[in-house]
Amino acid sequence: MKKVLFMLIVMSVSTVAAFSQKQIKGKVKDIKAKPLPSVMVSLKDKEGSTLGFSRTNEKGDFVINTDETSNDLILDFSILGFEKKSIKLADFNNSGEIVLAESEISLKTVEVKNRPRLSSNGDTLNYKTSDFADKQDRNIGDVLRKMPGIEVAENGKISYNGKNISNMYIDGDNLLEDKYGIGTKAIPHGAVDKVQVIEKDQPIKMLQKNNTSDDVALNLVIKDEAKLKVMGEVKAGLGTPERFDGNVNAMLFNKKVKFLNNLKGNNIGIDPGLDLMAFNPIANDNSKPGNLLSAGAAGVPNLPQSRSLFNKAGQANLNNLFKFNNDLQLRANVSYLYDERRQIYFKSSETRLAGQTINYQENQDNFLNPQKLRGQFTLNGNTDGYYFNNVFVAEYNPTRTNSNVFINGIGAFQSLRQDMFTLSNDLGYRKKLKSGNMLHLSSSLSRTTQPEYLDIKPGLNEEILNNGTPYASLNQYLDLPTLYTNNFASMAFPSGKFVQTYRAGFLVQHQNLSSDLTKMQTNGNSELAAPGTLNDLNWLRSRVYLENIYEYTTDKITAAVRVPVSYNNISYDDANHSVDKNLERFFINPSVNFKYQTSPENYVSAAYIFRNNLGTIDDVYSGTVLRNYRSLFANNAPISESSSHAFSGNFNFRKAIEMIFGNVGITYSITDLNTISAYTLTNNTQQRIVLPLENQMKSLGVNSGLSKYLFALRSTVNAGFSYSHSQFQQLQNNQLLPFEADTYIYKAGIEAKLTKFMNFSYTGTFTDNRNKATNTGIGTNFQQLRQQSGLTATVLKSVFLNLSAEHIFTKQSSQADLKYLFADFNIRYKVLKLKTDLEFGITNLANVKRFEAINVSANALTVGRYEIPGRVAMFRVTFNY
Repeated sequence: MKKVLFMLIVMSVSTVAAFSQKQIKGKVKDIKAKPLPSVMVSLKDKEGSTLGFSRTNEKGDFVINTDETSNDLILDFSILGFEKKSIKLADFNNSGEIVLAESEISLKTVEVKNRPRLSSNGDTLNYKTSDFADKQDRNIGDVLRKMPGIEVAENGKISYNGKNISNMYIDGDNLLEDKYGIGTKAIPHGAVDKVQVIEKDQPIKMLQKNNTSDDVALNLVIKDEAKLKVMGEVKAGLGTPERFDGNVNAMLFNKKVKFLNNLKGNNIGIDPGLDLMAFNPIANDNSKPGNLLSAGAAGVPNLPQSRSLFNKAGQANLNNLFKFNNDLQLRANVSYLYDERRQIYFKSSETRLAGQTINYQENQDNFLNPQKLRGQFTLNGNTDGYYFNNVFVAEYNPTRTNSNVFINGIGAFQSLRQDMFTLSNDLGYRKKLKSGNMLHLSSSLSRTTQPEYLDIKPGLNEEILNNGTPYASLNQYLDLPTLYTNNFASMAFPSGKFVQTYRAGFLVQHQNLSSDLTKMQTNGNSELAAPGTLNDLNWLRSRVYLENIYEYTTDKITAAVRVPVSYNNISYDDANHSVDKNLERFFINPSVNFKYQTSPENYVSAAYIFRNNLGTIDDVYSGTVLRNYRSLFANNAPISESSSHAFSGNFNFRKAIEMIFGNVGITYSITDLNTISAYTLTNNTQQRIVLPLENQMKSLGVNSGLSKYLFALRSTVNAGFSYSHSQFQQLQNNQLLPFEADTYIYKAGIEAKLTKFMNFSYTGTFTDNRNKATNTGIGTNFQQLRQQSGLTATVLKSVFLNLSAEHIFTKQSSQADLKYLFADFNIRYKVLKLKTDLEFGITNLANVKRFEAINVSANALTVGRYEIPGRVAMFRVTFNY
């Protein structure tokens, strides 16, 4: 009886408890109203304590039982790939439904013993520097080469997953702009906590909400302890034969002041001017030719400069940034380069035409003296409400070239002076109005002068220029001063995820090309080299334009449509040639860009651009100009006009946790032109004249890349393939030749940690170049395999050994195979107490002093033989502070 009574009491209590419990029911959906299964739903009180939880079923439904009756309870909803959401229970009871929006997955750092760490947060990927660095590494550039997905070219240019970076920030500040080469070489890797890859980089704060940027940037996050002191190094080196190498740099990276200042000089073939290279120069409409005259130098062989360059160079590179507050900063980038170069080469060229072969040989002994003085001063204000940026640049580039040249056995001496001077100012201002709309004003102004003087003794090609009689000298003078301005105003109207921008502006370019080609007879008399060798060409180009821009962005889609409309007018006149012409054109140049995030880490993109282009003053001058000792150029055609369609598509993917990165891209363009350059070739001369003739160019490109970190082997491996195809026409000796060119490039490489004290690197590139003139059957093939490898070892903790080699194999059907093997050795001892490195190295152990290079086109073969520095031994002392 007692037992029955007890059971009745228990049943009664259970029944009361069941009836007193409250059931919270609901449904979870995404923004497309699709049910979301497996969503974690938690019931919490005001203090955040969990009172109950549930998980949604396949229909998105959930049920939570609770004894709580308070209306202050909170429901939390969370699932990977969607934004977390919290809502008061009272508000939830009104509808019983919740909608979750998709979001980027923030991949948490995965830590495995003895393995690198990688983390992703939205559009930012973080590499821990110490995970990829070794004792042998000196600067951050050495470590970047080992990071999967990041590639550093020989000239220092950095790309991420197949895309060139736009900038390299230092703790979020753009100290170096895109001249970041000095940064990768000078900043010690030990000062960098992590390297961040920022996709969709948008430095303008007021544009970050509706961000349609496709740029990729790097940010070097400096360690806290490194921000408190000035860092740098002092290096001095002496070697044989008569070699020196010196470098002094100092840097500071704190919140208010950042600077990286450098002085260097050497004569071991290292070009300090590479530190001043702009990897992403800003494009503008100030279309003007660079230096028009040259000494005809063949350039440098396809070798690292340290193997091929005879030089004596010095450079000062000063980069300073001052922050008045978090939103206002002043940056000064000032540099001066002085360089002396020696270049000795022999070139043999063979051009095959139908029924004719043209042979040309030359020897040159060149002394070049380029200088470059540049100052850039940038004032930048950047807030959520306004953006101000003013850039003033002054640049002076004097260059002197003296050359002894033998053309098919005929000797001459030439002297070339070039003095380019530029002043420019670019002002940009953006303002967010109370309505949320954004005003943008921009004004650019520049002035350039570029006088050039070419003097050749004795005068060449007397059969063309002096009735077959020898004469003393030939002198070409040319100047092309340019005044340019471009100004516009625009208004952007953001509305949710959609932004409309309307822009109106005008540009004006005024130029005057003045030139004369004179000859001096042996009796000292000076006269025009030939009739029609004077130019006094006035050029005025103007444009009035309107542009409509429509941009749309969500978590998955970024799209932009641009419709620029312009009225273009060009007028030019030259009384010397009875030229007085005017051209008017109305253009519509639309473009479309689309990007779709197929998953949090992968995306596809596509673009289409249509462009109408007009030629430059270089296309219309009528007076003959001696561009170099064997090339006479003139024009007899209207302004060049072209229209092009360009298509591109890309697929980029990555798995950050597994450290795998890949990309595949394709481009195609077709261009129609109304003029063509007609060349008349002889064994001694090349004459070009631009003629009216419609022709077409087509190009196709495919590229792909893959990079992966192999955890088991502690190695980064990469591979790549690219293919390019082009079709075009050339008019040579009155023969119109259609050409086709195909190039295949295969790449593979590895950065491997063999043991705790030994690393190995290898890069191999195979190039297969095929060219043909389709109507004649004339063609050339060219293959080259280039391999580079290195082995580094740490001995006794403070001694570092480095062996490296480079092998180049070239094959061309009508020439003997070319084979070269270069090897280097280096040993470094680190005196830890003195923070000093003692280093001894030998480059070009095999003492190779001559290098041959082959260059081919569809109907031409050029073989160059270059004198290069032989074996060089150097001893260096480097003090780090």
